[in-house]
Amino acid sequence: MKNFVVGDIQGCYKALRQVLKKAKFDPSTDKLWAVGDLVARGPDSLSTLAYCQDLGPHFDTVLGNHDLHLIAIAYGLRQAKPQDKLQKLIKHKDFSKTIDWLKSKPLAAKPAPKTLVTHAGLYPAWSIKKALTLSNEISDILQSERAGTFLSHMYGNVPDIWDEQLQGNDRHRFIVNAFTRMRYLRRDLSLEFESKSHPSSAPKDIAPWFMFDNTNITEKHTLLFGHWAALLGKLPKKYPCKAQIHALDSGYVWGNSLSVFCIESRKTFQHHA
Repeated sequence: MKNFVVGDIQGCYKALRQVLKKAKFDPSTDKLWAVGDLVARGPDSLSTLAYCQDLGPHFDTVLGNHDLHLIAIAYGLRQAKPQDKLQKLIKHKDFSKTIDWLKSKPLAAKPAPKTLVTHAGLYPAWSIKKALTLSNEISDILQSERAGTFLSHMYGNVPDIWDEQLQGNDRHRFIVNAFTRMRYLRRDLSLEFESKSHPSSAPKDIAPWFMFDNTNITEKHTLLFGHWAALLGKLPKKYPCKAQIHALDSGYVWGNSLSVFCIESRKTFQHHA
């Protein structure tokens, strides 16, 4: 059995099947993990989710910002954007079952020892153990009667810095933002949401999350994330965070490539648009 981790699929079903074929993914023995953003912007979110669900125990995912937004749409808290091409999915007879399935997914997953999968990365003040614990906090809410209230307070940019004493909506909002929206941080480890560009053109007073040292992480750890298409799947050769970090959003939906990483072989496979 091998574990494969795919970058942001974003409704690009045909590309998903192509890159899995190239990676020689065997759906009967291997397991596919996703970094989130399964849906939106690509042409076929419906087939993407149907395929992932059909894999049963051979598939798992963490939630990305687009996945959470889809859940909020299902609750009537947000409207679908035309450019996200979600109408076919939303109108499908099994949409509510699909939403229940998505709600069962976490914000962080551990597919192998010392390995973490998240959508946006690992906040530098957190260990892998802490990240999984915080992910469980949100999962418990999403799968409860409190889900609607949580989703109605999910959107917003504050608080922007972690404090263990945070409670209620503020605590939940920060956790979601760190797992699903984080790219840049200020020197005090506060989240910066405006910048989405490549680090080479970023303002000097901010830096990517992986450019901050994380004392909880060693070179034996592996971090897998997506979300940041401008990176095109490439990180600087040197970064303070000691983990082996793999950026898997290589921007297929923007005309670039869809990436899959095999945890056991440490190889990356790509399908180009």
